Amino acid sequence: MAKGPDLVGLTVLALLSVKPSHPYEMHRFILDTRKDYVTGLPRSLYHAVGRLAGDELIVPVETSREGRRPERTVYELSDEGRAELATRLRRLLSEPGPDTRGFLAAISLVGCLPVPEAERALLTRAAALESAVFACDAHMRGLEESGLPRVLVLELECERALRSAELTWVRSVLDRLGSGELDWTDQLRADLSGGPDGKDADV
Repeated sequence: MAKGPDLVGLTVLALLSVKPSHPYEMHRFILDTRKDYVTGLPRSLYHAVGRLAGDELIVPVETSREGRRPERTVYELSDEGRAELATRLRRLLSEPGPDTRGFLAAISLVGCLPVPEAERALLTRAAALESAVFACDAHMRGLEESGLPRVLVLELECERALRSAELTWVRSVLDRLGSGELDWTDQLRADLSGGPDGKDADV
C-alpha cells in the first residue's frame, strides 16, 4: 500500500517555523484550530517529533519541568527543516492526487510559504487540473461513441465534476493573489490560520 504524505510531521514543521515550542503546546494548537487532518493524537504527534528530531529537521533547545509535571522539551526548526517544510508544501500544493487531505493540509499551512512560491505551486496545480478535466472529457466521449450505457460513465462524470470544481476554486485563489486581495504578512504567517492576532497563540 502506498504511503501518504506525513501530515503530522508537516504540521510540526509548520508550527515550529513560527517559534520554538514543545509537543504539548503544538497539541493544544492543533486541537484549538481544528486541524482535523491530523489524526492519532497525541501519540502520532510525539512519534512525528521523534522522527523529525532523528532526521535533524528539528532540534531540542531547552528542557524544563514545572512541579510534578513531566519534563517538556522545546524544539526549534533547523535550516534543513525549514527547507524540507517548503519542499513538502510546494509538492502538496502543486500535485493533485486522489487523497485531498494533503492539499487541505497544505492550504491550511500555506502562510508558511512566501506568496510568490505559493502562487507558482498553485499555477502548476491548475495546469494539471486542466489536463485532468480535458482527459476526462476525451475519455467520456470515446466511451459514449462506443455505445457504452451512460450509467457506466457516471464514475468519470463524478471525477470530472470534482476536478472541475477544484480547478474553479484554485483559479479564484490565483485571481485574488494576482490582484493583491489575498496576501499574508509576517503577522498572518505567525497566525498559521488560527491563532488570535498572531500573538502568543499557544503555538
